[in-house]
Amino acid sequence: MAAQTETRSRPKMRVAMIGVGLASRPHAQSLVDLGDRVEVAVAVAKSTARLADFGRNFPFPTSTRLEDVLADPGITAALVLTPPDTHVELVTRLAQAGKHVLLEKPLALDLAGATEVVAACERAGVTLAVVLQHRFRPAAETLTRLVAAGALGELAGASVAVRWWRPQAYYDEPGRGTRARDGGGVLMTQAIHTLDLFLSLAGEPAEVSAFAATTALHRMECEDIVAGALRFRNGAVGAIDATTACFPGFPERVELIGTKGTAILTGGRLEVSFQDGRTETFGSGESTGSGANPMGFSHEPHRALIADFLGAVETRRPPRVSGRDALRVHRVIDALIRSSTARQIVTL
Repeated sequence: MAAQTETRSRPKMRVAMIGVGLASRPHAQSLVDLGDRVEVAVAVAKSTARLADFGRNFPFPTSTRLEDVLADPGITAALVLTPPDTHVELVTRLAQAGKHVLLEKPLALDLAGATEVVAACERAGVTLAVVLQHRFRPAAETLTRLVAAGALGELAGASVAVRWWRPQAYYDEPGRGTRARDGGGVLMTQAIHTLDLFLSLAGEPAEVSAFAATTALHRMECEDIVAGALRFRNGAVGAIDATTACFPGFPERVELIGTKGTAILTGGRLEVSFQDGRTETFGSGESTGSGANPMGFSHEPHRALIADFLGAVETRRPPRVSGRDALRVHRVIDALIRSSTARQIVTL
């Protein structure tokens, strides 16, 4: 109870939002919910039309000038919600100005840029957290605790499936699904969330082999389907199945096979079968944004992630999804694409 009182007694943290596009809505709603802890000093975007549309739903001050954030010593942190091709420059400038950063995934367009983003924040001594909110779903948190406690035993096999759907209209937006703006297709933009959760549970593989392609269902530059094979350091094997061509879209699935039991996480529902005969179920089905509406999901995991970021800044502890931690999923995505391009196994 004392810790809760201490948290409430702190002055509100003043933050900025950089970007007010599609990804901004769950963040903005979360900031409203966390109004007892945080104050949005300004929301920044280049487009006055987007700012006007955003302002009809969220009563935050707005600006078209990033300098209003960089020059304000009262702004402690910034949420960067802009496309991936802007991340290296924006995060570097914010870090140099002493602002802590919560960055929408991915870190950058590629592994080199992602590494540069992390290094810029480490040099400046500011906190960097990444919006990979699937780890904050209640069923995923339950599975994380079970794995940490050794309840499933040693990992024998692991697989992840992200069988989502996006209509062509989604990819008709300029820049979407391109290397120049997004850094890739289904792996970097959609599956990255579930892949990050999967890797946080199973660990980083030692080797990957993959095929990536663009199906006849989409006209786009990058991949909309990937089939990958994994070998983990302890000899366990696994698979990755990711696509945005699976109509009408299905909840993502993570399966962990251990020497003591098997856990299957489907969307927000976790089922665990232990070899001693026990079975346990946690959570329930929930909308995950797997279909034509990419924002068709609850903002509660975003709220939990933002609350964790605020706590990390306030107490100077690492956030649960740090920038360096997020490099793991970037390494795996990079390896999957390199494997497909070279038609060979890639060692991490």
